[in-house]
Amino acid sequence: MEKYTFTKMNGAGNDFIMFDLDENPGLRISTEFVKKICSRQYGIGADGVISIRTDDGKDFVMEYFNSDGSLGSLCGNGARCAIKFASLKEKFLGNETSFICNTTVYNGKIQDSDEVTFYLNQPSKEKYNFKIKAHNQLINASFVDTGSPHIVILITDILKEGNNPNLSYKNLSDLDVLDIGREIRYSKDFHPDGVNVNFIELYGDKLKIRTYERGVENETLACGTGSVAAAIVANKLYGYVTPVVLETIMGDTLLVEFSRENDAFKNISLTGPAKVNFIGTFEF
Repeated sequence: MEKYTFTKMNGAGNDFIMFDLDENPGLRISTEFVKKICSRQYGIGADGVISIRTDDGKDFVMEYFNSDGSLGSLCGNGARCAIKFASLKEKFLGNETSFICNTTVYNGKIQDSDEVTFYLNQPSKEKYNFKIKAHNQLINASFVDTGSPHIVILITDILKEGNNPNLSYKNLSDLDVLDIGREIRYSKDFHPDGVNVNFIELYGDKLKIRTYERGVENETLACGTGSVAAAIVANKLYGYVTPVVLETIMGDTLLVEFSRENDAFKNISLTGPAKVNFIGTFEF
């Protein structure tokens, strides 16, 4: 049996098992491997697996796998953890880095011991104020692809019963995110790959957010690209100005900043905590 080293990290509760492939040259990350170590009952437990390795062109290459073993699209909190992890592994010096994920170049910055900023590209697709069928009703929704595809739904646009607007949800904590999120994620409207589903509550000058993530197939404690999508929708439809502050289900805070040029969202960044939970070894 081979022995491998890992670091367990979380970005606002979104947790990952991190591997430095330069330190684990014999490690082969397969679907079976990811499923086993991400199991919270029989493995280490996490929302996903992230590997980094040295690259000749940039500081490092990041690869992200969902907990179901599938190769993931862009993961914002995962990218922030990868930046912190790469810094700890001395893949780059100083506070700023440039790296590759899914053949695309991204940049990031270490702000302090816990806070990390990840710079995202311009959304590849946006669509606002359309109807989707779920929860036995038509629900107003918006779509933003921030590197991963996201539906964003305002909590008060979901009715508890029938078509009576007086029975809409008022608080995000009351919503069965798993049930409604799963239904929308697997909707025929988003085949073949599905979609992530974010529910937001307008809470004074900030947003509260909960997310059902595809690939994890469950609610996660935070979602970085989903928070960016929610911030863009909140700016576009509800008048929120940059920086947009988002509060996760566990009370962590994510900060999304951007500029708008000719109604296009540019210079997008996601800032929040990226922390080491523990460091360990295991045999597989």
